[in-house]
Amino acid sequence: MKHLKFILAIILMLFVVIVIVQNHGAMSEQVAFKVDLRFIKYTTSAMSLYFIVTIAFLFGVLVTGFYGIIERFRLKRDIKTLVIAAREKDKELNSLRNLPITSDDVSPSQNDTNEEES
Repeated sequence: MKHLKFILAIILMLFVVIVIVQNHGAMSEQVAFKVDLRFIKYTTSAMSLYFIVTIAFLFGVLVTGFYGIIERFRLKRDIKTLVIAAREKDKELNSLRNLPITSDDVSPSQNDTNEEES
C-alpha cells in the first residue's frame, strides 16, 4: 500500500509539472481583483495567477485539515461511548452467566433478594 501511495503521488506531481509547463505564459499573467459595491470599492494589487492558485490550494488544505480534525474528535467521542456501552453489556452478560440454573421460573424480585443475601 505504501508503494501504491508513493507511485500515485509521483504521478500526481508529474501531472502538476506538465500542467505548469504547458500553461506557463497564461499562469504568469498579472491579475488585479476589483470589488465594486455601492458602499465599498476595493482593488487588489496585481498578482500572478500562480500566486492565486497556490493560495487557493493552501486554503483548501487548511479547510480540509480542520474538517479532518473535527471528524477525528467526533469519531473518538463515538468510540468512547461505544466502549462504555460494551463494558455495560459485558457486565450484564457476566451477571446473567452467574445466575443459578433452575427448572423453576425465577422472578426478578426473587433474584434481587438472593443477590442481597449473598
